[in-house]
Amino acid sequence: MNDISRERSAKLFEKAQQLFPGGVNSPVRAFKSVYGTPLFIERGDGCYLWDADGNKFIDYCCSWGPLILGHNHPAVRQRVEETLVKGMSFGAPTALENELAELILNNNKKIEKIRFVSSGTEAVMSALRLARGYTKRDKIIKFDGCYHGHSDSMLVKAGSGLVTFGETSSAGVPASFADETIVVSLNDKLAIEEAFRQFPGQIAAIIIEGVPANNGLLLQDREYIHFLRNITEENGSLLIFDEVITGFRLGFEGAAGYYDVNPDIITYGKIIGGGMPVGAYGASREIMSNISPDGPVYQAGTLSGNPVAMAAGIGQLSELLGRGFYDQLNSKAAKFVEDIRDYISEKGYKLRILSVGSIFWFAFADHDIKKAEEIEPSSMESFKAFHRELLNRGVYLGPSGYEVGFISAAHTPEVLENTKSIIFDSLDAIQPI
Repeated sequence: MNDISRERSAKLFEKAQQLFPGGVNSPVRAFKSVYGTPLFIERGDGCYLWDADGNKFIDYCCSWGPLILGHNHPAVRQRVEETLVKGMSFGAPTALENELAELILNNNKKIEKIRFVSSGTEAVMSALRLARGYTKRDKIIKFDGCYHGHSDSMLVKAGSGLVTFGETSSAGVPASFADETIVVSLNDKLAIEEAFRQFPGQIAAIIIEGVPANNGLLLQDREYIHFLRNITEENGSLLIFDEVITGFRLGFEGAAGYYDVNPDIITYGKIIGGGMPVGAYGASREIMSNISPDGPVYQAGTLSGNPVAMAAGIGQLSELLGRGFYDQLNSKAAKFVEDIRDYISEKGYKLRILSVGSIFWFAFADHDIKKAEEIEPSSMESFKAFHRELLNRGVYLGPSGYEVGFISAAHTPEVLENTKSIIFDSLDAIQPI
């Protein structure tokens, strides 16, 4: 199949390379892991995207997850338009902040108070500072393969050994920052137990993605998640759930509700702002009382609680509270995934499709994957070919084999049936064996 035209996108990218590092404002957008130049998107509506060359795609990236209602949803757009005419930023409190916070807290029993920020990275950075301030300890345990934004202490990777101090994964991160971060493998109880033995009374928190979904979809057993809850409580440490991807996506209480666990601090991302630049972190009243101006842990933001983002969030989250919303979304996602699994099995392809709720991931492997180190780097070549076939047939996935896909309420059964046919044709074209 011939590649779609990217002439205008290519010209825009050529210009962008003169303006931005690598021609992009976020690295994965550069299409380095797949074929061709980046697509420059002009508009989105429902479950569709159109690029600068007029190509139309069924979108399963959904702005990396937060567009759970699809693009340009009327309920979100109306709220935004009503707010825009009143002003876009004040750096002062508005009633919209109260309204969105009440909407969240009244329907999410996992947190009692919340603080709005402007991104998921900022939410995590603030949650870590809060954990350290509350426990008066410095060290954090994170997991290899979990991504928590680009703050210095989280840009670390595992070294060798069962329990290791993190090694910096970015230039510009001082080794002293990484020394406060302990990195262990997922799904390894012994490593967690050993970390608490090696650093008694020093560990402020364990941080984990609600469901690890930034480096493949690394599904963890319920029992393991509850093990993390128990061991942190036993050692006077906190459990932080990074729900930037899973929050309000798996259900209104996110992965915390899915696993029936009560983390001490939870972070959220753009989904609470209808895809606008927003984030939040929340916890019990006791823990949140440590945040300035009530307590000694400082955190601030001129754009925190931006009225346009708050309005978009009210519009979106109100829709999610509709009767049967998650049942319907997760049911159609489950059928979509199961039909693809059946086809893969019938063809004997070396491929797994893993899923939770309305999140899915194509893993070019013939074995279960629960840890980042179990992903074969060579499998990304298969994804690269697969991504090209999908694009040429009108299906858009994030441009990396480590990224997950998302189904939105705007993906109708008819669209999903069409997508399955495209996926089958694309797999047959590359024959992953």
